[in-house]
Amino acid sequence: MDGVEEREAEFDGKAAAKLVKELRQSFSDGKTKGYDWRVGQLKSLAKMLAEKEEEIVEALRQDLDKPAMESFIHEILLLKEANSLALKKLKQWMKPQKVSSTAATYPSSAEIVSEPLGVILIISAWNYPFLLSLDPVVGAIAAGNAVVLKPSEIAPATSSLMKRLLAEYLDSSAVRVVEGGVAETTALLEQKWDKILYTGNGNVGRIVMAAAVKHLTPVVLELGGKSPVVVDSNVNLKVALKRIVVGKWGCNNGQACIAPDYIITTRAFAPKLVETLKDTLEKFYGEDPLESKDLSRIVNANHFKRLSRLLDSDKVADKIVIGGQRDEHALKIAPTVLLDVPQDSLIMTEEIFGPLFPIITVEDIRESLDIINSRPKPLAAYLFTSDKKLEDEFVKSVSAGGMCINETVLQVGNNNLPFGGVGESGMGNYHGKFSFDAFSHKKAVLRRSFAGEVSARYPPYTPGKMRLLRALVKMDILGIILALLGWRRA
Repeated sequence: MDGVEEREAEFDGKAAAKLVKELRQSFSDGKTKGYDWRVGQLKSLAKMLAEKEEEIVEALRQDLDKPAMESFIHEILLLKEANSLALKKLKQWMKPQKVSSTAATYPSSAEIVSEPLGVILIISAWNYPFLLSLDPVVGAIAAGNAVVLKPSEIAPATSSLMKRLLAEYLDSSAVRVVEGGVAETTALLEQKWDKILYTGNGNVGRIVMAAAVKHLTPVVLELGGKSPVVVDSNVNLKVALKRIVVGKWGCNNGQACIAPDYIITTRAFAPKLVETLKDTLEKFYGEDPLESKDLSRIVNANHFKRLSRLLDSDKVADKIVIGGQRDEHALKIAPTVLLDVPQDSLIMTEEIFGPLFPIITVEDIRESLDIINSRPKPLAAYLFTSDKKLEDEFVKSVSAGGMCINETVLQVGNNNLPFGGVGESGMGNYHGKFSFDAFSHKKAVLRRSFAGEVSARYPPYTPGKMRLLRALVKMDILGIILALLGWRRA
């Protein structure tokens, strides 16, 4: 361990190259490819989650002042479920998938073999620093790869904890953590990887993709965007707003890539929505939400200033209808709702990633579809309605990474669904079996015996062989038999 710590204390391009070489050697030796190694690592992760829960919760509290309930539900529990599913299904996932043969390859058998890609780089985010780091690590290990994890330096307590715990519980010859900021990330991106998964914003995503192009490295980019929530007037408003509030402010106080970013509702319905939203927020977070223990703080001063800039913009400063209170020293911003904000305002053109919640009003709720589709494709889209026709239209016409109807954010809690973006909100996906697939190559394997030889496939090419080929194309079984016999049909 001393050698590892020394190398990473002075982590540059040379150290990064050495690290990748060491992990590639472990992979080449076949260490990570066997079922027993994969299962052993996943069991060690399960043990770590069981034994170190309090330390994980404390690290998240230090980084984000995250409520213990949120830390357990959104990070620890989701990771436990992902790891448990991988342990339960791994043997099935690793089993070659039999597929049908075709007339052109008869007699033969065919299958798809999942093989590990090699050495994986995972660059994680700060808002769910534990889950977004280790959920893809579960998939990479399950698929039989060696892994380097680069946690976010913006969540230093969690980053440091993961470095220590993974060195303690996992095989350090195949799984490593590299801490640091831009310099360390740059050094890592200079290396050749077999796949890179990055979670974060589009600007850095472009840098990651540009670096990957140099080595033709495939990437999974989990980015963000402005996730809309459309609220029809025919809903159970109290239930709808409880689900919207917990999806917005109950997820890191809005600092979540899938948190609702803005609301679209009708002009006539907006006053009732705002009034009910105000009551719901007060019930959840009290009359002074800055004092609430159930709201995370803003991650750092830079993000606090960024959110304040959005809020203080000339176009929206007078649009606040709920909240607006701020405490710069404590890095707290109350849940803040703004009504009828201009669509060209900063708050509507930049991803908010915080507790600010603008509302756009329209005359007819179906206008919301045009507004959403005029913008970059979001990571998530939400609709609350009792109108089945509108629901079907929303699912068919809105392109988003994922969506919920009459709910928010719960799509990520189902490991049978892929999680990923589309367009500017990302590319590729993971979760559950999709994580295993994301870090595997699907290798086509066709098997034949030395029997079943047909001379018609070999030169010299004759008219009779051409007739056989045409019969095969038409799947004309009688014609194939006649052609093989050299006969013509009348």
